[in-house]
Amino acid sequence: MDKKLLRGGYTTGACAAAGVKAALIFMTTGEIVREVEITALDLTPLTIPVANVEKISDGIRAEIVKFSGDDPDITNGVSVFVTVRRIFADKIIFRAGVGVGHVTKAGLQIPVGEPAINPKPRELIRNVAAEFDVGGLEVEISIPAGVELAKRTLNPVLGVEGGLSIIGTTGVLRPMSEDAFKNSLVVQIDVAKAAGFDELIFVPGKIGENCALKLGFDAGAIVQTSNFVGFMLDAAVDRNVAKIVLCGHLGKLVKVAAGIFHTHNRVADGRLETLAAYSAAEGLSPAEVKKILDATTTEVAAQIIAENHLERVYKKIAERASLRAMRHVFGKLTVKTILVDFAGNVLGSG
Repeated sequence: MDKKLLRGGYTTGACAAAGVKAALIFMTTGEIVREVEITALDLTPLTIPVANVEKISDGIRAEIVKFSGDDPDITNGVSVFVTVRRIFADKIIFRAGVGVGHVTKAGLQIPVGEPAINPKPRELIRNVAAEFDVGGLEVEISIPAGVELAKRTLNPVLGVEGGLSIIGTTGVLRPMSEDAFKNSLVVQIDVAKAAGFDELIFVPGKIGENCALKLGFDAGAIVQTSNFVGFMLDAAVDRNVAKIVLCGHLGKLVKVAAGIFHTHNRVADGRLETLAAYSAAEGLSPAEVKKILDATTTEVAAQIIAENHLERVYKKIAERASLRAMRHVFGKLTVKTILVDFAGNVLGSG
C-alpha cells in the first residue's frame, strides 16, 4: 500500500471565508493581516495566507490564492477576491462578482437567480462574520479566472452561467489522487472491522453519511467510498465483510443500478437515462419520460417522478443497485441500498 501522505488544501468556500475575515479585521482594526485562521465546518483548523487587503471606494477587498494541495483541482492557484460592504440590514447578502456564476435552472441547492455560492460556504462565511460585531454585510465574491475555467466544468449543463460555483462541504479539500486516495479509503474498512463491525455502511459522500447517522447507523461502521464503489466492494470481500449498506444521493447510486461502479461523471454518467428507463417500466408516459431525459439534474427528474406519483420507482432502483452490487462481487457479500435526496430524505430502499 502506498503510504505517502498527500497534502490537503482548502475549498473556494474556505477562501471566501478567509477573505471575509481578513476584510473584517481591516474594517474593525485597520490591520492588514498576511494570514487568517478559520475553523472548517468539520472543526478542522485552517490557516490560510492572505495575498492582499485594501480599501476600495465602497468597501474592503481581500485576495486569497486558492491552494488545492495534491488534489487535481482546476482552481488551484487562482485568486479569489472578496469584497465586504456594510449594509443597513441585520443579515448577510451574497453577490456574485466576475467569474462567479448565477443559477439559471431549478434542481440545484441554490434557488434560480441566486449567486452560485453553495449553502455550506455561506454557512462558513456567516460563522466567520459572527466573530465581529459589524451588523449587516454584503459579501461579493469574484474569481476572474472563473469565466474561462467554468467552461471546463459541468456548470453550463447544470444551469450555472457566468462562472464557477463557490463549493465545498466543510472547507477542507482532501486530495483525490486516485491510487493513493483509493488505498487510503480501504483503511476505513480495516478500522471498522477492527472495531467489531461486520455490516458496513458505504457512503459516496457527506449526504449519505449524514443520512446514515440520522437513520441510526453507528458512525464507526460508516465508510466513505468517494466515486470508487466497485473498488470498495472488492476490498470489502477481500476483508471478509459479510454485509454492506449503500447509502447515498440518488444521483450517485442510480448509476450502480445501471452497473456503473466508478461513479465520477467523467467516467460514466447514465443517471437520467436510468431514471427514465425505470420510470417508463413503471408506466410513465413517453412525454414525461422525455422530460426526465431533458432534466438538468436528478433532483429535477425526481420532481417529475413525484408529480406523476411514481415514487415506487425508487424501491425498484434500490433493489437493482443492490443486485448489481452483489453480482459485481459474485455474491460474496449481501448488499442493501438506501437512496436519498439532497436534504437527506429517504426516497427508497431495497
